[in-house]
Amino acid sequence: MPFLHHTRICLAFLIMAAPSAGPASAFAAADPNFPPLEVWRSAIVTGDSGGLKMLYSSNPAAEIETAQGTRPAEDEVSFWSGLKARDLKLNVIKSQSIQAGLKQVAFQAEVIERTAKKPVYISEAQVWLQQAGQWKIIQAKRTELTQLEQPLSLSKNIYPAGVDAKAEIKEALAHAAREHKRVLLVFGANWCYDCHVLDLAFQRPDLAPVLSANYQVVHVDVGEGDKNQDLMQLYRVPMKKGIPALAVLDEKGNLLYSQQNGEFERARALTPQQLSAFLRKWRVSGS
Repeated sequence: MPFLHHTRICLAFLIMAAPSAGPASAFAAADPNFPPLEVWRSAIVTGDSGGLKMLYSSNPAAEIETAQGTRPAEDEVSFWSGLKARDLKLNVIKSQSIQAGLKQVAFQAEVIERTAKKPVYISEAQVWLQQAGQWKIIQAKRTELTQLEQPLSLSKNIYPAGVDAKAEIKEALAHAAREHKRVLLVFGANWCYDCHVLDLAFQRPDLAPVLSANYQVVHVDVGEGDKNQDLMQLYRVPMKKGIPALAVLDEKGNLLYSQQNGEFERARALTPQQLSAFLRKWRVSGS
């Protein structure tokens, strides 16, 4: 079918092209304007693997793209069924008709497995084709499971232009001295996907109280590697190891920790437990 060539999915594009998606935490059941997606979601939650399999096209055979390469629909059914989800919420960030009988959707899924209390997250884009009156998935592309919620756009202005980072660090140190806190420097840029992942993680209800009680946070914009490089050198954070990059100062400005080996560069792969352990390790002793 010739149109398939023109509907190859770029998941990153679908996510970034949806600035009207709303806050990442505003999960809905599915897309009310596209009922087949709710049927797909329901089949996963109810454990109906047979019904789930029927939603994937066999002619043409559905193509599923993953980090491990292209997989057949059977593997995709096994993946979703294997999660044994007791709850599955979808935040639909893209839903559009490409042409009559051809639909493209993209969403972030929050999955709570039956044996787990904490959710995991997956982003997926799908192309559905109407065949003999039935909607079938002909293409899909999904990310790996993550324990941190992923940003649905890079629209948040974490690193505003024109900010004097040196002045902000000086002010943060003054606050830290009065409040008996550390100063956490977060080097990054608005274009950086993992910088948005880390920012979103620091707003989690299990991390935000630890952060606010123990740290003054300063976001230091590195631009395209052409801003505040003197500060990166001063605090021994090598730009070549990637961003986001962290450094921790005591209330007198002494360097306690600096990221040397890109420990936070792939923030998307970190766990809440790893971030919590870091924040607790470098807080003021006894606080």
